[in-house]
Amino acid sequence: MRNDNSPPPPESGSSIDPDRPWFTRRATLVVGVAALAPATLAGWVLTQAFAGTGSDGHSRPVPLTASHSALSPGQRDAKPGSTPSGTPSASQSTTAAAPAPAPAKGPLTGKTVVVDPGHNAGNFDHTDEIDQQVDIGTGHKECDTTGTTTNAGYKEADFTLDVSRRLRTALEAQGAKVVLTHQADRPWGPCITERARIGNEAKADAVVSVHADGVSSGNRGFHIILPAKVKGGAADTAKIVGPSRELGERIAGNFARTTGSAPANYLGSGTGLVVRDDLGGLNLSTQPKVFIECGNMRDAKDAAQLTSPEWRQKAAQGIADGIVGFLGG
Repeated sequence: MRNDNSPPPPESGSSIDPDRPWFTRRATLVVGVAALAPATLAGWVLTQAFAGTGSDGHSRPVPLTASHSALSPGQRDAKPGSTPSGTPSASQSTTAAAPAPAPAKGPLTGKTVVVDPGHNAGNFDHTDEIDQQVDIGTGHKECDTTGTTTNAGYKEADFTLDVSRRLRTALEAQGAKVVLTHQADRPWGPCITERARIGNEAKADAVVSVHADGVSSGNRGFHIILPAKVKGGAADTAKIVGPSRELGERIAGNFARTTGSAPANYLGSGTGLVVRDDLGGLNLSTQPKVFIECGNMRDAKDAAQLTSPEWRQKAAQGIADGIVGFLGG
């Protein structure tokens, strides 16, 4: 089949009847050409599908698909179903990181609470460091102490950190900003002077130092330690004695209700409240502050509570409820 534009060959004389009118012969020719046109067009299309014409007029093979060499290196090496390098697919595309959730709104919104987990489990390995003397205003005491343990070896420092973290969660749920003095992220300490300074610099609305006692078996229950009125050196508690007592009373009532524990039977005359002037963490504080001794680790019955995660959750909630009550929630 021809694929150029040259005119068709002339008709032979034997194919034309001279007796027929000229327009009859022309009509016959037109009809014949019309009948051949579709077939010719179809053939031309097929030819072009399998052969192309170069600039020199010669036909060349034309592949039906793009050649491998025509693809970019990323396209040639891509596995089936993947997209070229640098062009992430819909499943690979990433979106901007979701913003951090907004702080909870609650009765403590706008309030700052500092929670001080008593001692540090690493103190046992750093006795030289923690034995250094520091000025507490009314005298000098050790930088920190190891804290006590249960008879089975459960450390007070592990207890205080666990309760403090639970307490932080409970307070944040009420809208508070919570600062922990440490999270066992340091080998020892901090010193009692630094613990007080953290609360002061945070301008905390309330500060609670979490502890557990270590006295002889048979002595049971919790108690709250309140600051005495002291003045000397860097210590001046005159402004915090009143609000600290109110904070302590709120915590004592809620702690007893939530945990079912009774006030200590060995001090405080059954009130669960004790005043002391020898604790640097209280003497050096400028913000309302109390210590809570949640129970006696050396008594088997108290120890059973202190080592229970469920009870520690109740302890944290009781302290949190007291703080909420104190701060007007």
